[in-house]
Amino acid sequence: MNGTSDSTVRTVVLVHGGFVDGSGWEGVYKLLKKDGYTVSIVQNPTLSLADDVAVTRRVIATHSGPVILVGHSYGGAVITEAGNDPKVARLVYISAFALDNGESVSALIKDPPPGAPVPPILPPQDGFLFLDKGKFPASFAADVDAEKAAFMADSQVPWGVEALSGTVAQAAWKTKPSWYLVATDDKMIPPPAQRFMSKRAGSTVVEVAGSHAIYVSQPNAVATLIKSASKGVNKKAGP
Repeated sequence: MNGTSDSTVRTVVLVHGGFVDGSGWEGVYKLLKKDGYTVSIVQNPTLSLADDVAVTRRVIATHSGPVILVGHSYGGAVITEAGNDPKVARLVYISAFALDNGESVSALIKDPPPGAPVPPILPPQDGFLFLDKGKFPASFAADVDAEKAAFMADSQVPWGVEALSGTVAQAAWKTKPSWYLVATDDKMIPPPAQRFMSKRAGSTVVEVAGSHAIYVSQPNAVATLIKSASKGVNKKAGP
């Protein structure tokens, strides 16, 4: 495994997913800062996977030492590629797409299993996707307080169709240790799909009852997993 797997990493880079921006990480950010971590939040335009990987690598480049790269949802696809950066020591997926070589988000979501909830994604407009605002809270943020969930729905970032079709060239989890938080009440990425991807990546897994927006609703659970990753506490590094 990566040579830094037995030492503490104190720098964290947070990567958001589709339909949202980096502000949703504020709760996690505050908890990590309080414990002395250096934290950066990437603001991805979500226009294309290649662009978002480039934006993320620019943020990684601002740090001198090893970093933990954390991705939520589509941000998982971003960190799977950007995580090949030599400065990235560990990967943390928060109800995220841990893609394999040659995979895209589009390929993974095109055939949902029978009975799986279907995200209320509206037909593309000018090459961009939105979630139905009225259905956004229930599907994306069911355990976020109603006022904040409405704000998230009304402040959506258009998600580029091109970003969903971007493929991963080299999955960083093949060479770097990873952790994965499965949100068991997720209505955007079915929990069985999360379990499949985390097992395939060989991740250390925790399961928490929460919505897709668990990084907003339960920042403590997310920060706790990141801290575990910072110490290298995983099944690969441990006995």
